Amino acid sequence: MNQTIAPPTSSGKPLVGQLLKFRRDPLKLLSDLADQHGDVVRFKMGPRTIYLLNNPEYIKDVLVTNNRNFVKSRGLEMAKKFLGEGLLTSEGEFHRRQRRLTQPAFHRQRINAYAEVMVDYAERACARWQDGQTLNIAQEMMRLTLSIVGKTLFGANVEDEATEIGAALTDVMQLFERITSPFAALLELLPLRSNRRWLKAKERLDSTMYRIINEHRATGADRGDLLSMLLLAQDEEGDGSSMTDEQLRDEAMTLFVAGHETTANALTWTWYLLSQHPEVEAKLHDEIDAVLAGQLPKPDDFARLTYTEMVLTEAMRLYPPAWTLGRRALSDYQVGEYVIPANSIVLMSPWVIHHDARYFPDPFKFDPDRWKQGAREARPKFSYFPFGGGPRVCIGEQFAWMEGVLLIATIARLWKMRLAPDQQIKPRPMITLRPAGGMRMELTRRASALSPSTRGFSSRGVSDAALEQARAIVRNHVPAERSLVDELIEERRMEVERE
Repeated sequence: MNQTIAPPTSSGKPLVGQLLKFRRDPLKLLSDLADQHGDVVRFKMGPRTIYLLNNPEYIKDVLVTNNRNFVKSRGLEMAKKFLGEGLLTSEGEFHRRQRRLTQPAFHRQRINAYAEVMVDYAERACARWQDGQTLNIAQEMMRLTLSIVGKTLFGANVEDEATEIGAALTDVMQLFERITSPFAALLELLPLRSNRRWLKAKERLDSTMYRIINEHRATGADRGDLLSMLLLAQDEEGDGSSMTDEQLRDEAMTLFVAGHETTANALTWTWYLLSQHPEVEAKLHDEIDAVLAGQLPKPDDFARLTYTEMVLTEAMRLYPPAWTLGRRALSDYQVGEYVIPANSIVLMSPWVIHHDARYFPDPFKFDPDRWKQGAREARPKFSYFPFGGGPRVCIGEQFAWMEGVLLIATIARLWKMRLAPDQQIKPRPMITLRPAGGMRMELTRRASALSPSTRGFSSRGVSDAALEQARAIVRNHVPAERSLVDELIEERRMEVERE
């Protein structure tokens, strides 16, 4: 290797380098560094040297080809204080063992079984909403996805605790804003209010998780959820052992947090983008009406909701929930013509790559048609990596795609959302990319949605011929109301059978 060539360097200010800019606006800093210096740039953040990679091939090399030369960087090492040795934070053979034990819960057959729960909880959320109501849709999506992950993965009803759990998670997330501080280790030792709040939040979340684990242990039954599988699992490819209580807590907490946070953010940004682009929203509604015909979505509908998936894909391009990934090099590593020394931190930012005009012309435009067949394949694979990649790719990726598409379809079949006035929408990069201050949206019931006044309508006394004639008229002129007529016809047939 040629060890004399150093990549372009952005020096920043004496002593602190780019630290202050990063803490002020990390998305802007990383984008500016990529624009100014290209595919590889070296910069300082306090005493630490960082290498930012802005080329899909280089990113693939780190995450896939040479993944064993890298471990998680400081951010995820710090996360161990909360998540322990879960899938997100563990390394080496222990990580591979835990992934083997967890993987069966995310096989396609199981994910299809979760779909009914996903749709059921989304339908219940829709039933709580009122026409003209203004909601913080970021909180609503957090509550919804938290309830879904609690039920599908742990067989637990956490819906009533969702607000309290969400607040605790926000307190935990805020601690990670210290990651870039050179004084982070010292700050953790001081009797600060933020430290007390963090410990209280951790205790609150631990109490929920251990309660769920103890309930499962008490029954000893296999409920068909992830936690039951983990309690019963043995590592047949390894030493045949099962998980300890501490390992169970760490894996459960990791999946509990990661399993709802990223999807909730992706959905929130999706509703925002749809509210700003009514032409895309109209096309989405057309597909949902045609595919579902007024019914709730089923697992088989996922493959037919192609434009819905394109909308979600484009939303995660513009606002990737995981906006940056970090790795630490175990040994010297060559990237193109440059050498990255051992123990250096490597950053790869989905935010930066997803907004690179080389791969996405007019990169800040919301355009789901970018994801038509052919256009997607023409781009390098790691020009889009919202779930990471390689052996450490998000284990719940397929769960997230199924959940995201089905929730959009379930909600958008009934509701439109418009951004409430007097708010400035700006992303807040924490561990995930949340909207700063939440997002207030005004709800409007779609004209095609079944209104309360028609729900009580009965087919009693209406002839079969009249109902069939009504169905024909509706199919020709009011496709969105087809489900009401079908419902009336079914009701009439049941009456005939009873008679």
